[in-house]
Amino acid sequence: MSDLELKPTEPHFPPLFSGLEVSAGIDPFTKACAEAALGCDAGLVVYAPAATDMKAAIVFAPEQPLDEAMPVFKACGVGFQNALGALAPPEVGVHLSWDGQIYVNGARCGQLSVAASTSDGTAEPDWIVVGLTLPVMPPDPDTPGLTPEDTCLFEEGCAEVDTIHLLEAWVRHTLVWISRLESEGPRALHTEWRGLARSVGEDVDFTLGGTGYKGTFMGVDEHFGMLLRQGEDTHVLPLRKLLEKGNER
Repeated sequence: MSDLELKPTEPHFPPLFSGLEVSAGIDPFTKACAEAALGCDAGLVVYAPAATDMKAAIVFAPEQPLDEAMPVFKACGVGFQNALGALAPPEVGVHLSWDGQIYVNGARCGQLSVAASTSDGTAEPDWIVVGLTLPVMPPDPDTPGLTPEDTCLFEEGCAEVDTIHLLEAWVRHTLVWISRLESEGPRALHTEWRGLARSVGEDVDFTLGGTGYKGTFMGVDEHFGMLLRQGEDTHVLPLRKLLEKGNER
């Protein structure tokens, strides 16, 4: 095999992004939140070597109030869908739930998480961190398919997808959508996300932060808050409801 054919051992990111690899056992999302709280530069990508799971997180430094900045979470979701869609076989379908769950060929396959320096929707956060967890291999390779509602890349025909390439592609595609969000406003991101979203127009029943919600998912508002119809009333659940607790400083 020539040098040109060798797979990269570390990811290469666009300008203004930098990588920080953590050892196995350290959660990149938690590490990224800690680095952000210490004042690291925006664009830090924290990642762990992929074995059974691919884990990574990106640090952002928005210059808007939290509610206006939260669509970066959706940009990361669409960016991931675009990245895996480009690298996976063409028959592989990738969709997204409002709360950050990733679905591959109809089964759950990972999660996007989000944390910020504040939970006040009107305050400008010092940082926002978006994390990605993606199962690569089944928990027990000898008995795949034991949980049909959950899957992994290997079980969905994506064994040839290199996780370093996927990480690089996630960052690149996310950067594209953030740039479009800043230059064009949310319309293009809304259009792309709606084509990938699950359960719009359907009855939903879920729990956020210990509170149960039940109703019809009618779509999202300008800042991607969930429009939840309950009886004759429609309520808005802002994206900041998804912020991970315990990461605020």
